[in-house]
Amino acid sequence: MARLETIIAVKDVARSSIWYQDLLALKSNHGGDSFEMLADRKGTVILCLHRWGEHDHPTMKAPGSVAGNGLILYFKVSDLDEVWNNAVRLNLAIEQEPHRNENAGKQQFILRDLDGYYLIISE
Repeated sequence: MARLETIIAVKDVARSSIWYQDLLALKSNHGGDSFEMLADRKGTVILCLHRWGEHDHPTMKAPGSVAGNGLILYFKVSDLDEVWNNAVRLNLAIEQEPHRNENAGKQQFILRDLDGYYLIISE
């Protein structure tokens, strides 16, 4: 079995960590200013955050490039209404309010994170 643990480059790991924890009810599994692992309630790592320019990774050196070009962070959640309420309460940058995606046949909404990454939150 293989499982993907996505790592995205961010400007402020601690601030982005709190942002994702507040939106998706994730927990810190690592903590720190240069790297963070965020996990669900069962301890499964859902997303990792890496500070731009740390540890000499070639794809994470240029914070001036457009963050997320060619990337969508697609989160499937068990309680879409709860996550939507979190997004509204936190006054996040909403791209599209909840709607039915006709291709997937699911309810979803779309927003941007602190670094401009495009997130689809789906049931």
